[in-house]
Amino acid sequence: MVDKDVRAIGQQTEEHIKYLDPMDHVRKRPGMYVGGTDSRALHHLIYEVVDNAIDEALAGRCDRVTVTLHENNYVSVEDNGGGIPVGVNRETGLSTLQLVLTKIGAGGKFDSGAYKVSGGLHGVGVSAVNALSTEMIAQVRRDGYLYQQVYHAGTPATAVETVRPLEPGEATGTVITFQPDYTVLEPNPFSFETLEQRFREMAFVTRRVTITLRDERAQPVPAETTFYFEGGLKSFVRYLNRNRDEIHPVFATERDIEIAPEGKTPYVIGIEIAFQYCDSTNVTELAFANTINTPDGGTHLTGLRAAITGVVNRWSRKVGLLKEKDSNFSGSDTLEGLTAIVSIKHPHPSFESQTKVKLINPEVQGAVSQVTTEAFNDFLELNPREGRRIVEKCMLSMRAREAARKARDLVRSGPSLLESSTLPGKLADCSQHGANAEVFIVEGDSAGGSAKQGRDRHFQAILPLRGKILNTERARLDKMLDNNEIKALISALGTGISDDFSLEPLRYHRVIIMTDADVDGSHIRTLLLTFFFRQMLPLIQEGHLYIAQPPIFRLQNGKEHEYVYPEAGMSDNELLTRAQTRYNDPAKLKVSRYKGLGEMNPDQLWETTMDPQQRTLLQVTIEDAAEADRVFDMLMGSAVPPRRRFIQTHAKSVRNLDI
Repeated sequence: MVDKDVRAIGQQTEEHIKYLDPMDHVRKRPGMYVGGTDSRALHHLIYEVVDNAIDEALAGRCDRVTVTLHENNYVSVEDNGGGIPVGVNRETGLSTLQLVLTKIGAGGKFDSGAYKVSGGLHGVGVSAVNALSTEMIAQVRRDGYLYQQVYHAGTPATAVETVRPLEPGEATGTVITFQPDYTVLEPNPFSFETLEQRFREMAFVTRRVTITLRDERAQPVPAETTFYFEGGLKSFVRYLNRNRDEIHPVFATERDIEIAPEGKTPYVIGIEIAFQYCDSTNVTELAFANTINTPDGGTHLTGLRAAITGVVNRWSRKVGLLKEKDSNFSGSDTLEGLTAIVSIKHPHPSFESQTKVKLINPEVQGAVSQVTTEAFNDFLELNPREGRRIVEKCMLSMRAREAARKARDLVRSGPSLLESSTLPGKLADCSQHGANAEVFIVEGDSAGGSAKQGRDRHFQAILPLRGKILNTERARLDKMLDNNEIKALISALGTGISDDFSLEPLRYHRVIIMTDADVDGSHIRTLLLTFFFRQMLPLIQEGHLYIAQPPIFRLQNGKEHEYVYPEAGMSDNELLTRAQTRYNDPAKLKVSRYKGLGEMNPDQLWETTMDPQQRTLLQVTIEDAAEADRVFDMLMGSAVPPRRRFIQTHAKSVRNLDI
């Protein structure tokens, strides 16, 4: 074993072994602390500071949080909590404020003395934000004074200073102001919309706490939104389902469960649950632990799902809706059309990582299942009419699942089914697959022909589709699998869909939607995005889906030419006018307008849209799953009034765009 270890180390010597100060390690490996360096990580910095303020609210010391986006990428988070202590810490000799903001592993949440429940667990959050900021200014109001300390890249630039006495009646609290370090993080701007969605969600989960988001970058009048909700998760479910046809009133329950581990001190888990079935085929599930959204779910969500399925099956048999010969509803049957939220408050939560995407406490599953089972069973007993509607919904889902299984078996039965289809063009495959391979999903035969001729056959595949594919927001799985274009997509990617989806057999690293720059092209792109969001969501989450950006104009100036590409918020005429101003004599320019990809010859399509060295691709991402679910449901679902309101509201903003 010793020889093997020596060989594994190779030629390493003592000089190769380095030690990084924890704050330097944050800057060297930000992905371990904030999940990366991209826009999502940038917003995570704000969430870490806000989570501390919410912890003060959970402790009963705070009922107001204000987040302000300033010029020059500064952000401030203010709360009216107790204020971070500033006195000298006896163990380290440092001010407690400096200790909390500069030492990884320092914090007041390692026992239940200061916080019975909190989102911060490891003493990492706000100190990591400090390390990733060019400047952080901490202001604390407590003990009758305003204190302040300034930091640069996590290092104190000043000592803790007493600024002034507090004014009579001035509230205690903390203000953390910071500017992200864009030498470490990617230079993305803060998104008001992304933060707005997150804080709305947080206000629902943390009832009776006012959260204000203010954007001073907006001119001439700063943008501001304030959230305050009394109804908790029940109000949250109503909000998510406001554009859907409900089957029954929102079910909601709230309860504390005592956990008594053998040989350990008992503790209490607070559990809040709300859900509602709607006339929809989609599932919306949200899970929170100590007010923190856990997008990958965890034991609390698992407990909720199992309890709902168990209660529906038992009650259905009790009232005779399921006969002895009938099989039980599966989990997918009882989830279809469900909007469900579970929130737990736990004194000792365990997460899968520092970014807290998944809860892993095993005891939570049983506790959530117990609370759900007892309360939901009582709900069905007291509301048999609503119970029957729920069971009828599950029966419809079961029948659709069985039809989908038969259709899926046909698709799985072999490639002959797809080869004999009436698709206008077949997949033009590439010679290599995997990390470098990509497939272009192209609109129509003409564009498909140009793309096939212009591509690099080694790593680029072309899949032409005929017209507009099925709107998968309104179609059940069996209808979906009977559609030739959908079958071609599934076959080409090799991942399966829905419950059978797996990224492992994905044949192409990049899946690129390439449609015309007109209304029909936009519609086809939207239909494809709807399909991927509903049936292949991990493809988006793992960063495999892209949208090609073909040019709108070609400007010819003698022997020279340039292409003009679309930009957000600018009409075609504005883009053309701006481009023409770069020439001394715009009147002599020859302007070509590309209405469709088929108008380009293969060389032009390669040069502008397919060449990895020159093209521009938009990566499709999801900042907020609940909001994305709502938008797809509103724009592509069966309910007409919400869509009509949306179109009427936004019609003026697009009326003058030349499309």
